[in-house]
Amino acid sequence: MTKTETAGLVLAPGARVGVIAGGGHLPVEVAEGLERHRHSPFIVMVEGEVDRGSELYRYEHESLALEQIGALASLLKRRKITHLVLAGEIRRRPKLTDMRLSFGLLSLIPTLMVALARGDDGLLKLLTRGLEARGIKVVGAHQVVPDLVAVEGVLTKAAPLKSDRRDIEAAYAAAKAIGALDIGQAAIAIGGRAIALEGIEGTDGLLQRTKELRSHGRLAGRTRGVLVKCAKPGQELRADLPSIGPQTVEAAHSAGLVGIAVEAGRSLVLEGPVVIARADALGLFVIGLPAMERAHGR
Repeated sequence: MTKTETAGLVLAPGARVGVIAGGGHLPVEVAEGLERHRHSPFIVMVEGEVDRGSELYRYEHESLALEQIGALASLLKRRKITHLVLAGEIRRRPKLTDMRLSFGLLSLIPTLMVALARGDDGLLKLLTRGLEARGIKVVGAHQVVPDLVAVEGVLTKAAPLKSDRRDIEAAYAAAKAIGALDIGQAAIAIGGRAIALEGIEGTDGLLQRTKELRSHGRLAGRTRGVLVKCAKPGQELRADLPSIGPQTVEAAHSAGLVGIAVEAGRSLVLEGPVVIARADALGLFVIGLPAMERAHGR
């Protein structure tokens, strides 16, 4: 019996793949990647995260509120899901007071409280362990759609100058530092020093804040600057990998930056051809940096 291999992920013909879909374009690219490999995906749409006009609606799907997370495993079992991909942005946390209690959820609440206190990565690790304990294999988006993974080197016509390399080093170090605290995955450096760190507002908010800081006395007159995104140290790579897309390029340009650097092998470039074309048109560079950790680790 033949098998389909996708970037180290081997799926038997009878494998049934589910996608928990949050916001953004990543769930669409994952679904399309599965479809290209003849695996029709089943989409679990997180309520309030997926746009109403999303292409995901053309696939078999169900909606699930975050507060119904205790019913997720039974839903996947009922749909005979063998593999699951977590894809897309979840902008809010579940409200414990609104959760529908079940025996399975009650047993998880103490662990859930600890995971919530540890931040996003702790919660994702809990979710993946819980699902795999119930026989559902959790796989990464980078395994399903390997062409999204950032490669090492300059990807655009423009390349970083020597001064930009100093900004990259400063922002990379800052991004890794806040990642170790599970705060964010991105930082911006201008003039050789980190000037803004990603918080709960995400990368879009970080870039908007940088745009507004351009008139600040300590930045006035300074030009250029770089956005760096990288995975958190020890991050669960099967969910929430750092990503950039066309909107990131537009926002970086609007903030007066000259480039974007991402961690090769541990970051995603969504709508890659569009990203590169738009960066070239705006004169920005996009570069993949050598990874500090192995890409296959968890």
